[in-house]
Amino acid sequence: MTENKLSLLFPFLVCLCVADTALGQVRYSIPEEMVTGSIVGNINQDLGVDIKRMKSGRARIFTEDGSEYIGLNAEKGTLIVAKRIDREELCKQASPCSLHFQIILENPMELHRIDVEITDINDNAPLFSKREYAFQVIESASPGSRFSLERARDPDVAQNTISTYTLNPADHFKLNIVSRPDGTKYTEMVLHTSLDREKQEEHKLTLTAFDGGNPQKSASVKINIVVLDANDNAPVFTRSVYRVTVPENASRGAVILTVIATDNDKGSNEEVSYSFSRHTDSASSLFNMDSHTGEMTVIGVLDYEKAKRYELDIEATDKGGLTDTSKVLIEVSDVNDNAPVISIISLSNPIAENSAPGTVVAMLNVKDMDSGKNGQVKCFISPHLPFKIRPSSTNFYTMVSDDVLDREAEQEYNITITAMDDGSPPYSANKTIHLRISDVNDHAPMFPQPVLTAFMSENNSPGASVLSVKASDKDSGNNARISYLLEHIQMNGVSASDYFSVNADSGEILALRSFDYEQTKEFNIRVKAQDGGSPPLSSNVSVKILIQDQNDNPPQVLYPVQTGGSLVAEMVPRSADVGYLVSKVVAVDVDSGQNAWLSYKLQKATDRALFEVGLQNGEIRTIRQVSDKDAVKQRLAVIVEDNGQPSRSATVIVNVAVADSFPEVLSEFTDFPHDKEYNDNLTFYLVLALAVVSFLFITCLVVIISVKIYRWRSERMFFKSNRNLPVIPYYPPLYADIGGTGTLKQTLSYDAYGTADSRKSDVKCSQPFTQSTLSVERTLPRLKPESETMLTELQQSVAERKR
Repeated sequence: MTENKLSLLFPFLVCLCVADTALGQVRYSIPEEMVTGSIVGNINQDLGVDIKRMKSGRARIFTEDGSEYIGLNAEKGTLIVAKRIDREELCKQASPCSLHFQIILENPMELHRIDVEITDINDNAPLFSKREYAFQVIESASPGSRFSLERARDPDVAQNTISTYTLNPADHFKLNIVSRPDGTKYTEMVLHTSLDREKQEEHKLTLTAFDGGNPQKSASVKINIVVLDANDNAPVFTRSVYRVTVPENASRGAVILTVIATDNDKGSNEEVSYSFSRHTDSASSLFNMDSHTGEMTVIGVLDYEKAKRYELDIEATDKGGLTDTSKVLIEVSDVNDNAPVISIISLSNPIAENSAPGTVVAMLNVKDMDSGKNGQVKCFISPHLPFKIRPSSTNFYTMVSDDVLDREAEQEYNITITAMDDGSPPYSANKTIHLRISDVNDHAPMFPQPVLTAFMSENNSPGASVLSVKASDKDSGNNARISYLLEHIQMNGVSASDYFSVNADSGEILALRSFDYEQTKEFNIRVKAQDGGSPPLSSNVSVKILIQDQNDNPPQVLYPVQTGGSLVAEMVPRSADVGYLVSKVVAVDVDSGQNAWLSYKLQKATDRALFEVGLQNGEIRTIRQVSDKDAVKQRLAVIVEDNGQPSRSATVIVNVAVADSFPEVLSEFTDFPHDKEYNDNLTFYLVLALAVVSFLFITCLVVIISVKIYRWRSERMFFKSNRNLPVIPYYPPLYADIGGTGTLKQTLSYDAYGTADSRKSDVKCSQPFTQSTLSVERTLPRLKPESETMLTELQQSVAERKR
């Protein structure tokens, strides 16, 4: 900028005025050519937006055309001139000339419209396109003949544009300013005194144009007039102004107008040629004028968005040099030849999945350079997406969420925004936004099953792995990072953490102790899966841990009882048939499953050809007929094995007496070390039984006092008795048989009786009708009638004493 222009700017820099502030819209007015950095206005005060809000909202300027004439100083809240503003370059002749832009704030989204009017200063002088013009005027031209002059150009507007013209000298010609019906003005030179070529063949004039600025500026052009011989009549156009409307897509060569001028002269002087005026601007390069026919055709490309109208000065000239001028006003009509342009001003990406419907996602600017319906734009997106477009102000739209978002259902969206104008045919434009949905911790970890079952062998080593639990979380990042915890529940009065532990990362459950199936067969614990969200979410899974049995316990023999102080013996009569049930080995195994399946085998026997043991039920039976040659004393060793791997076993000794009478049995078994004690006990009970029988017999004969005396004497006889008879104790089975499972059905009992004769001993084996014991009739010899009577009385006496 020159120093002269700067001096003109200073009066306009004294004050900057805020013209209007309403509803987020502010208007300022500044002169053109301000120095870069000059303050335009204080939006902090005018919009009521403080400095902190401008910083947190990342305030910035958005212009539709991308121009950067005005800048924003967010630190001070002021608008400044960013670069030199030339009103004539920016708006040409349009008035008023304004800059339109928006100030955008985010979080939350705000939009403020700013209009800055650029006022004109007189920084341009009038200008003629040429320095000199030449006219030929016939000497016979009558006073009042008119000659069109070039109009000076001044880019300034209002009072700074051209205000007046002067023509010097003015002895033959004077200057006339003519106003057209459309309000435009043009200058013409009017002959007011007749010319005489013979007196003065050439006239030199100066045309000066002055603007209305302060200080005033001017420009001059020389006019040379050559006086010709007479041509009485000048051509005349049929119209002073021709108006025509041309579509912007008019093809080259299209005829848009035909002008007509008439000349009243005859002969060659009436021949008229048409042309554009010499001072017609560059718009004439878009059109062509046929000099003979007056047809005006299009020779360039018209663009409504660049220029909406053209003004062309045309001339009709006859052979004598006389002319007439007219104006052609060409209106360019809009055609829908521009598609909308979509610009993304602001975009929140990613957006949280818990954003409420109506959350602003993006702010858009949609501009169509066409006008009317061709420039009216509709903006929309695909209807199946959870978003919608809302208009916010002219050419501005906001895209907001229209439904609840779920990142687990859809992690990202490709949103295609379509802008379509109302032209015919319509034009459209697309803009695709790749929007990501950020995760929120709204899903708890989930186990595939609510209850899990694991198996673990007993006698495990501490630290052994039981199983691994695995949960899944539909969230992502830290919200899906799962930690596993063992819930503190009580099991048998002990916390679950004393038995098991869980790896927090892998979910592997470890046993902290060695387990015994025989003590505890199952555990029920709960494992919690917790994610890393804030706040964290969790879920539980119940784990049933079943302890599997191992063959760690040998079989236990329940019958026959193996005691150190007495001898258990089973009696088999010599008349026993094949298959006679001698006894039954009863055993149990505290293990389970096949580890508790028992089998019985005869390991050793006095005579292996006489007895066999049932493999499954442990029954000892004869496998042949008992003979007299068979030994009375039979000793069997039975081994009991389970079905485990490896198997475990136990051995039991079964003593069998093969005899028809009990004395025979006694004679064979007296060599056992415990026989003497057993016989002493048996003798005692036999003596006592006989005393009771005697006592009952005497009571039938004597009086009550005699009975008491006899009882006292009987007791003395009982204690003085020193008879020692051998007695074999026989222990009855203690278990009831349930059908081939290893136990006997009924119990066995023996009654022994002693007599005064130490050489004889009667034994009675009483049984509740079972084959495994000896019957009285089969095993004991027949007693004398007197003894049978005494025995009966003795049994009755014992029964009464028991009652």
